[in-house]
Amino acid sequence: MEWFSDGDYWLSRLVFQRALAGVYLIAFLTAALQFRALIGERGMLPVPAYVRRIPLRRAPSLFQLHYSDRYFALCAWTGALLSAALVAGAADRIPLWGAMAWWAALWVLYLSIVNVGQTWYGFGWESLLLETGFLAVFLGNERTAPPVLVLWLLRWVLFRVEFGAGLIKIRGDECWRKLTCLYFHHETQPMPGPLSWFFHHLPKPLHRVEVAANHVTQLLIPVLLFTPQPVASAAAGMIVLTQLWLVLSGNFAWLNWITITLALSAVDASLIADPPALPAPPLWYEIVVIAVTALLLGRSYRPARNLLSRRQSMNRSYDPLHLVNAYGAFGTVGRVRQELVVEGTEETVLHPGTVWREYGFKGKPGDVRRMPRQFAPYHLRLDWMMWFAALSPAYARSWFGPFMERLLDGDRDTLRLLAHNPFPDAPPAYVRARVYRYRYTTWRELRATGAWWHRTYVREFLRPTRLF
Repeated sequence: MEWFSDGDYWLSRLVFQRALAGVYLIAFLTAALQFRALIGERGMLPVPAYVRRIPLRRAPSLFQLHYSDRYFALCAWTGALLSAALVAGAADRIPLWGAMAWWAALWVLYLSIVNVGQTWYGFGWESLLLETGFLAVFLGNERTAPPVLVLWLLRWVLFRVEFGAGLIKIRGDECWRKLTCLYFHHETQPMPGPLSWFFHHLPKPLHRVEVAANHVTQLLIPVLLFTPQPVASAAAGMIVLTQLWLVLSGNFAWLNWITITLALSAVDASLIADPPALPAPPLWYEIVVIAVTALLLGRSYRPARNLLSRRQSMNRSYDPLHLVNAYGAFGTVGRVRQELVVEGTEETVLHPGTVWREYGFKGKPGDVRRMPRQFAPYHLRLDWMMWFAALSPAYARSWFGPFMERLLDGDRDTLRLLAHNPFPDAPPAYVRARVYRYRYTTWRELRATGAWWHRTYVREFLRPTRLF
C-alpha cells in the first residue's frame, strides 16, 4: 500500500521521538524523586490504601498487582533509563517490533504510575503524555517510513490541545473575550517563572495584542494543520513559537514542551533534508496500524463532541487507558493571587508573642524577596497543589492534613520536597497555615526594597495544630 507511508517525514519522526523520549525522561524522574512523600507506603496518599479501594478495571496499573516503595522506584528508574536510551536513538538500532515493544513498555510504566497517582497526577499533561506516548508505539523506526495514519492522529491530538484550549477560554471567562486576561494572568498563574514579573509589567496594549494573537493561534491556526504542505508546516511553526513564549512566561511542567513536540511531527522536513531510502513496511505492521487507527477514531467521538458542547470539559479522560482525551487550560483567570504560607513553632505553649518560622517551597511564591525560579519541564507537584488549595480548601481535603502531620513528624521524604526547613534539628511543636494575598511589586518598590512580591494577611487556613 503505497499510501501507507511518507518518507518525507523521516526527520520529523526522528526529532519527535527524541523529544518525546526527553519528556518521558523528565516525567519518570519527577515520579522517582517525589513519590515516597506523595504516594509511597508512608506517603500522604498511599498507593496500597488506594488500590484496596479501586478495582483494576478502573485504574489499570502494575501496582494493582503488587506495590512496595522499592518496586515503584524500580519501575520509575527503569522508565527513566529506557527514556534516556531512546533520546540517544537506541530504538533505531533494533528491529521494528523491538522498537514498538520499547515504546509500549514506557507507556505501560507511566500509565501504571498515573493510574495510582490520585490527586498528584490529576493534571492534563499526564493524559497528554500517555495519549502521545501510545501513538509513538506505532510510529516505527528507521526500519520503515513513517506511517501516514499515525502522523494524522498526532495532528488530531495537537488540534484538540490547541483548539480545546482556545474554546475553553472564549466560553469560560469574559476577560478572554475582552482581551484583558493578561492584565492578571502572569501574576495569578500557578507557578510564575523568573520572567513572569517582567511580563506582567508589559504595557496593557501589548497584553491585549498577546491575547488576540493567542486566539488566532489556538482557534484558527490548528485548522491549518490539516491542509497541504507547506501550509501545515507553517501552522506548526506558529504553534511552536507561541509555546516558546509561554515557556518564557511561566512554569507549566512539560505541557508546553510536549505541545512543541507534537507540532514538530507536522513539519515536512524534506524542505531542509532529503529523505533516505527506507524499507517498505511489513504487512503485519500495516494491519496493526490500521486497526489502532480505527480504534482511536471510534474513541474520538466523545472528545470531538466535547469540543462542540456548550458545557465543554477541560482536561478529561474518557477511559482508564487515557487513549483519547479532552484538553484545555485557563478557562478562568484569577484576578487576585492568594498563597498558603505554612509555619511552625518550637514553643509548646502558644501566646500572642509566639515566634513562627516559615517553611520555604521550591517553586511557589513564599519569601517576597525571592525571585521566582524556572523549574519546568520538571513538575513540582506539591507546589502546584498548594496553589489549588489556596483557591479552595476542597482541593486540599485529601492530602493537606497528612502533609501537616508529616511536618510535625519531621518526615525526611516530605522535607525533601521543600526548599527550606526552618527546624533542621527537631520538628516543630505546632504548625499552622495562613492565607496571604500576593501581588507583584512595582518597579519603584522593587528598586527600593528588593522584593518581587508584596503580601497581605487575609485569613487563617489551618489553626495551630500539633500531634497527639
